[in-house]
Amino acid sequence: MTASHLELTIDSPEETAAMAVSLGTTLMPGDCLLLSGEIGSGKTHFARSLIQSMMTEPEDVPSPTFTLVQVYDTDRGELWHSDLYRLSSLEEIEELGLSEAFNNAITLVEWPDRLGPLTPPHALMITFEIDPEHETRRKLTVEWTDPKWPPRLT
Repeated sequence: MTASHLELTIDSPEETAAMAVSLGTTLMPGDCLLLSGEIGSGKTHFARSLIQSMMTEPEDVPSPTFTLVQVYDTDRGELWHSDLYRLSSLEEIEELGLSEAFNNAITLVEWPDRLGPLTPPHALMITFEIDPEHETRRKLTVEWTDPKWPPRLT
């Protein structure tokens, strides 16, 4: 499969949230979003906005930095939000059950570089970069190989 990408400029946290909500409407079990970028670049804000938009009952959406994985029930099945920042080995990641979740749940993974060979080939990778000249502006690079993603990225 050929890799494709899209570059976007997001000017505010509100635009980040709107993009997350829009993408969330298209997600189904087996879909995986990999969220990369430095601390403070918007990964968790994006994930929180997406998760809250998919929940039937409003619920607090904490960062899974210390719990490693948070699981939410949505109308479209389970949604797993994981933060792999503190993990250092593939064994730790395998113990979380992410490999099975990649096939059966909607998954959002922050710090996906820790996945190594466990990275699902069908995932959508979103990289967040802070614009040093504008504190709320972000450059997003969206990459994929699976042909299911382009129609969902309108």
